[in-house]
Amino acid sequence: MSNAMTLRSKYQEEFVKKHGIKLGFMSFFLKASTIALQEMPVVNSVIEDNHILEREFIDISVAVAAPKGLLVPVIRNCERLNFADFEKTLRDLAIAARENKLTLEDMTGGNFTISNGGVYGSMLGTPIINPPQTAILGMHNITNRPVCIGNEILARPMMYAALSYDHRLLDGRDAVVFLKRIKDLVEDPQKLLFEL
Repeated sequence: MSNAMTLRSKYQEEFVKKHGIKLGFMSFFLKASTIALQEMPVVNSVIEDNHILEREFIDISVAVAAPKGLLVPVIRNCERLNFADFEKTLRDLAIAARENKLTLEDMTGGNFTISNGGVYGSMLGTPIINPPQTAILGMHNITNRPVCIGNEILARPMMYAALSYDHRLLDGRDAVVFLKRIKDLVEDPQKLLFEL
């Protein structure tokens, strides 16, 4: 997470001035997931009435805290959104969840889910797929861990990410390629900005 943390720190003040909201890490994962879903449309597919439907749009469900637990509203048309759009939408959904104002329509129709257990201190977990979706990404706590960089062992901020997926649509190889693409984009967030 070093590069994402550095980029966020470098531009946080300007981002807040321009957009009126802080830049969080969820928008990095939303953007990375959107790019990966565009590149691997099978993960953006759903099973409906025993048929595989490939979606042309990317609607990502995101877990948010509500008074009685987590709710999972949908951010629609993620392929059209930038970091500021993600942050504003997340803020609006979180406020609606806290005020018990989310509707059933707000929480239906997602193609993919991101759950961030890290905000509660989760180190590693296995999220459960929200049918009829094909996959769910679990984000976990950012903690300094020893990593090898060249021939040195250094402490770096690391996050475990987990992907649960439906084997009827996605095999292990493709699931790993998809998760690795998200990892690579978050590790080099400049690629996210240019959608590379």
